Amino acid sequence: MNFRKQAEPRVIGFMIAPMVDILLVILVFFIVTWNFALTENELDVRVPTAVKANEAQPYVGQVVINITSKGEIVVNRQQKSNKELLELLKNLSKLYPDQAVIVRGDQSVDYKHIVEVLDICRQADIWNVAFATGKSES
Repeated sequence: MNFRKQAEPRVIGFMIAPMVDILLVILVFFIVTWNFALTENELDVRVPTAVKANEAQPYVGQVVINITSKGEIVVNRQQKSNKELLELLKNLSKLYPDQAVIVRGDQSVDYKHIVEVLDICRQADIWNVAFATGKSES
């Protein structure tokens, strides 16, 4: 006599709960990453406007050098001296020889501060330098 019940084969279907969990984690990751990519544009730097300015989309890993109206250099929300910026850019150019750098200079900053940053970029073998401008309202 066999009193055991025969286990019926279970049909395993598509489990949606783990898939939703994974998608929510990925969504949170991208939202946080996008937020960090936009933080450089939120500094108190008013860039000059241009009629034909193109609105560039920020991406993760881009290097933005902000120059405030007082001539202070800010990278990744940290104030840097000329020597610290040179060291940072030299290390960056060793890792990524074609790395682009965006210079966001305030419209009221003295031109000499912009030239100092350009000179530092040249010393660090960074040749791909762009200048940020704002879209003209007229």
